[in-house]
Amino acid sequence: MKKIFLPVLFLSLMLSGCKEQEPVELLPVAVPSVVEQTTQKPTEAAAAVTTTQATLANEDEISPKIKRRLKKMNLQEKICQMFIATPEKSSYYDSLTYVDDWFRTCYAEYPIGGFIYFNANISYDQQLRDLLSQSQQMALDYNGIGLFQSVDEEGGTITRVQSSLWTPPAVEDMSYYGKLNDYNTTYEAGRTIGGYIADYGFNLNFAPVADVYISETNELGNRIFSSDPIVVADMCTAMIKGLKSQKIEPTLKHFPGLGAGTGNTHYATVEIDRTLDEMRITEFPAFKGGIEAGADFVMVGHQVVSASGDNLPADMSSVVVTDWLRNELEYDGLIITDSHAMGAISNTYTSDEAAIMSIKAGVDIILMPYDLRTAVDGVKAAVNSGKIPLERINESVARILEKKDEMGLLD
Repeated sequence: MKKIFLPVLFLSLMLSGCKEQEPVELLPVAVPSVVEQTTQKPTEAAAAVTTTQATLANEDEISPKIKRRLKKMNLQEKICQMFIATPEKSSYYDSLTYVDDWFRTCYAEYPIGGFIYFNANISYDQQLRDLLSQSQQMALDYNGIGLFQSVDEEGGTITRVQSSLWTPPAVEDMSYYGKLNDYNTTYEAGRTIGGYIADYGFNLNFAPVADVYISETNELGNRIFSSDPIVVADMCTAMIKGLKSQKIEPTLKHFPGLGAGTGNTHYATVEIDRTLDEMRITEFPAFKGGIEAGADFVMVGHQVVSASGDNLPADMSSVVVTDWLRNELEYDGLIITDSHAMGAISNTYTSDEAAIMSIKAGVDIILMPYDLRTAVDGVKAAVNSGKIPLERINESVARILEKKDEMGLLD
């Protein structure tokens, strides 16, 4: 594994921390209540959260265990829980395949809520097992809060583990299962994927795709089950149940749907011309089916949907995130962005701008910020200045911790 710094620089950085900045308080600090007060004026706070105000967590709905945990966490730790990034963004390595003291040092400064792993992180069977088990233990040793250990393992052309190690049985593209429209076959595909990634130590999978095939020029192609939203809902349900049978948390993506797109959000902004009524007939039922099947993670994409009326990427739009997903579809699980390193975001917004806008829209977790430290530091500054109420952070962190507790990730 190559490192991107020289030995002398490594020693210097080890003495000064992972980057030059004022020291970060890492020890938990007591706070007066679960929902702390900010210095922001009430009228400014109300303007800052707009439609997300209705979704702020009621303290009575938070379990005593999570209340106690929140009181022990300082602001840095809370905000970091709202990020999942590649281990490279945490460690400065060009590829990371094992846990060492440098990785632990950097994690202690930015103890994020989870990691996402790609082919560059996978060398061989035992290496992957060690990487996942040791990084999980690293997080538990730090503050007793385990990691979301995530991967894109859809099957077909989108695999990280199977395509790197070639040992698990292959699963077809989702269009294959959509054409069969057979619950049991798709369930077995989910169970297969869930079985082999769980065996390595993953607990979160960014699948299944709940988009509906509408435009022949959409960026997903055979990754989509069908053009029929009922088939998509049924096959998503089967895949979700199969993954969950192996204790893998599934993620529905990419709300409110990329199937009508004519571009690729990996590279540029994609505008989708859809009315709300059209989406209520086609896209929404597909996602609703997956939500009712028990998906506790929904990924919101970067597409700009005309019906939102705000000309914002979906994961920065309170209309999409809060009005549609939270309120209309009655979804109460975790909302995560698509990768903020993708061109649709990183070409237009800085990492802190993108993170702040997504959190204000109602998102719980930011995936793969282009610059992790800039994003975390920016959110922290926004809370300290009153641009983001601390209640908004506590809402998402409580939801994250409740899920982690359910998954056995809290000590």
